[in-house]
Amino acid sequence: MLAGAAAGMATPVITSAIGGTPALAAPLEANGFRGRPRPRRITLFAEELPGDMVGYGLAPGEATVPGPVLEMWEGETLEIQLVNNTDHRLSIHPHGVEYDTESDGSPLNDSFNAPGECRTYVWRSRTPYRAEDGAWMPGSAGYWHYHDHAMGTDHGTEGLTRGLYGALVVRRRGDILPDRQYTIVFNGTTINNRVAPEAPIFEARLGERVEFIAISHGNSPHTFHLHGHRWADNRTGMLAGPDDPTPTIDNKDLNPGSSFGFQVIAGKGVGPGAWMYHCHMQVHSDDGMTGLFLVRNEDGSLPPGAEEALRRYHAHFS
Repeated sequence: MLAGAAAGMATPVITSAIGGTPALAAPLEANGFRGRPRPRRITLFAEELPGDMVGYGLAPGEATVPGPVLEMWEGETLEIQLVNNTDHRLSIHPHGVEYDTESDGSPLNDSFNAPGECRTYVWRSRTPYRAEDGAWMPGSAGYWHYHDHAMGTDHGTEGLTRGLYGALVVRRRGDILPDRQYTIVFNGTTINNRVAPEAPIFEARLGERVEFIAISHGNSPHTFHLHGHRWADNRTGMLAGPDDPTPTIDNKDLNPGSSFGFQVIAGKGVGPGAWMYHCHMQVHSDDGMTGLFLVRNEDGSLPPGAEEALRRYHAHFS
């Protein structure tokens, strides 16, 4: 029963154009756009949810908090048709990619959806490129996020508080794709607008490659800590080779508006089990900013002690 409940709380993975084995990187072109490939179009629906929450979804009736993970390859353009099925003004505003003022998603630029309105937002990404002065300019690859910027105030404070946010991943050709992918949003003093024991329990099998995307909103500083697992403090969370000097960490600052991501091999070096993730500001973790990363055995069964740990987790915060 506990394991079934855990599985039901996992954040859904986006349906995107990214899948299978990544293609080799194409030659870089001026300004980082590789021939401006045809834009990819998706539709998002903003909807009211139980518990006074609001979410984005890929179809009517499928809104979630957080919203679906949106993915792009560097050099790709994404056209998002946002359908506002609520009675509130709202929008969608991205971090990490490029857009015109019409797609800013802010009332400042008259870029938002009125109640019932359908509006298209265009986001562009680019590969690294060499500027006229010879300097190399960064591409768009990274773990970013998107959110409302119009509900309640001109900064979307009500929309953010109620759950209008999600992850945006821009990948570079050759990036390793995960087996499983999860979004963790520290929003105020909640995780995905919930607190323990209702905070998300994410699952994987021993040896699977798991990608975490960590985001923060609200007014509180946080740190993100994952028990039993470590990652490299860079764009991908992985070392480029044995001599890569990137620090290896298991705890990182996560302040409002910031985001990062990383990949781990579930249970690598530590084995399967119920591993905590939480904010390491003690008052926050004590108040329920704690969830579980449940690493099952390779055959999907629960390892010794895991069910007892799940029971303790639920009992501790009940």
